Amino acid sequence: MKNRLYANSVLLASALFITPQVFADDGSRLLATGGASTLEGSAGGGIVPWATLSSYAGEGQFGATVNLSEVAVDDFRLSVQGASVSWDNRVEVSYAEQTFDLSTIGGELSQTIIGTKVRLAGNLIYGDLPQVSVGAQYKKNNDYALPAAVGSQDDSSVDWYVSAAKAWLDGPFHRTWVANLTVRSSKANQIGLLGFGGDKEDSREWLAEASVATFLNRYWAVGVEYRQKPDNLNFAEEQDWKDIFVAYFPNKQVSIVGAYTDLGSIAGLDDQTGWYLSVQAAF
Repeated sequence: MKNRLYANSVLLASALFITPQVFADDGSRLLATGGASTLEGSAGGGIVPWATLSSYAGEGQFGATVNLSEVAVDDFRLSVQGASVSWDNRVEVSYAEQTFDLSTIGGELSQTIIGTKVRLAGNLIYGDLPQVSVGAQYKKNNDYALPAAVGSQDDSSVDWYVSAAKAWLDGPFHRTWVANLTVRSSKANQIGLLGFGGDKEDSREWLAEASVATFLNRYWAVGVEYRQKPDNLNFAEEQDWKDIFVAYFPNKQVSIVGAYTDLGSIAGLDDQTGWYLSVQAAF
């Protein structure tokens, strides 16, 4: 795993120096309108996908991102390497590889996620309508022995979601504000790292996710996120996720997000709190 993380770190560092004119024009979209990268690879905050599309690709343009993310809580550590391609500010395709280190109980789990998102209507900045997008995430658990042993029913599934996002350039306190609401259909246990469905519940559930952020200035934003979770397994309760984050957008090529995160109970171990860090390069 260390070799893979090193290789992806080198890839990300190299991408920071690639000229953005290869794909999206620097003037196509406003700074930060591409958002950051979520743990599942799509554009958004940290734990919630947004209606925004990755990179800064405008009409008739391609854009791409690569990202690295780490979450470290009391008894677990999640590492994510991802990438995305977007076109025309209309379509996004994303990929994420997750490795979940079971620090306390030993071993690790991994998952591959392939996502797609399509903007249906509206615009994040302009007009009265919010930007509305629909998305799908195909998830494949790569280490299924443990999830099967604790009651999971499937090693793969698809999450479907609808997101609506809007920005107010002169909102309360004369700050720029961004809000996003996502509704997801899922049966994933711990976003899929513990498989899909369970011995307690084995049906899809509609779940709400939300993010709100305000910009302190052009480059810095602070916000909160909340994500409902299903509770499918008898062996351990699954609780909702939340975080408080700080995002830094020094330019259109780099975004950095740090957060205090509360993941509740995971695999029977309560009060899993800690930190989240994500670095994204866009070009």
